[in-house]
Amino acid sequence: MKTVLDQLRTMTTVVADTGDVSAVRTYKPIDCTTNPSLVLKAFDHPASEELVAREIKAGRAAGSTPEEVTEVLTVAMGAELAALVPGRVSTEVEAGLSFDTERSVLRARAIVEEYENRGIEKNKILIKLAATWEGIRAAEILQGEGIDCNLTLLFSMAQAVACADAKSFLISPFVGRITDWYKKAEGRDHYAPNEDPGVKSVRAIYEYYKAHGIGTVVMGASFRNTDQIKALAGCDNLTIAPSLLDEMSKDQSALARVLSPDQSRGVAPMQIDEATFRWQMNANAMATEKLAEGIRNFEADHRKLVTLIAARMA
Repeated sequence: MKTVLDQLRTMTTVVADTGDVSAVRTYKPIDCTTNPSLVLKAFDHPASEELVAREIKAGRAAGSTPEEVTEVLTVAMGAELAALVPGRVSTEVEAGLSFDTERSVLRARAIVEEYENRGIEKNKILIKLAATWEGIRAAEILQGEGIDCNLTLLFSMAQAVACADAKSFLISPFVGRITDWYKKAEGRDHYAPNEDPGVKSVRAIYEYYKAHGIGTVVMGASFRNTDQIKALAGCDNLTIAPSLLDEMSKDQSALARVLSPDQSRGVAPMQIDEATFRWQMNANAMATEKLAEGIRNFEADHRKLVTLIAARMA
C-alpha cells in the first residue's frame, strides 16, 4: 500500500512549508514556501549555519546595514532551496509594506534582481505578498511585468476573488488559522474534517475558481493536522510542514480524492471593487482579525531576524 503522502502526490502538488534545507532534501517537494517565521526558524539551524555566516561576512565587508543583510539573507536561503526543488520558491515582501503598493512593487523587483544575481531566473520564484487591497494591486502590476505572485494571509472569498481579478499566479488560503479563530469564537475544541471552517473556506474558493475557469492556483496552507490535509486532497497545491509530511509518510491508509475541477458546482460570479472589498472584509471579523494578526506577527519575526543579524554583525 502506498503511503498517504505518495497518494496525495498523485492528485496534488505537495509544497514544503519550511526554509529548512535538510527537510526539503528529505521530503522532496515540488515547491517550497517560506515566510519570515520560517526563515527565523532556519536561521539557527545547523544546516543554515555556513550560509548565514557567509552572508553576514559579505554584508559586513560591503558596509551593509542589518536590514540590508536580512533582505539578502532571505534570498540566499531561497536560492539554496531553489537548487533543490524542480518547481518554485516563494519569497516574501516584508509585511511592513503590506499597505504600500508602490514600495511593495519596488521591493519585489529588488528580490527578483537579487535572485538573478545568484543565477536564479524569475520563473523559479514567486513573490509573496499579503492579500491586502494594496498587496493585491502590487501583484497586479508585477504579474503584468511577468513576475508571478503568491498572495498569502488569505482568509476570505473577497480576497480570493480580488486576487483572481488581478491575475495572481497563486493564492495561499490559511486553513488552520481560520479554524483557530472559529474554535475560540464558538468554544469548540474539535471539528470533523467536513465541518472544519478552514477546510470549508478552501473548498469554496476552489469551487469558485474552477466553476469560472480561473487559472490562479489554490494552495491550501497553515494546517493543524493531517485530517485537514486529507479533506482537501485534490486541491491544486498544499503547503505542508515537515512534521505533517513525516506523519503522512508513515500513514498507509487509503486516501480518497475530495476536490476535482470537473466536480465544481455552479457558483454565481462576484464583482469586487475596492469599496466592495473593504466592506466585505469589514463584515468578516475572522478575516479582518487574522489578516491583521498575520501581518503583525510576520513583521515582528522580521524585526527579530534583523536584531539577530545585527548582533552577529557586531
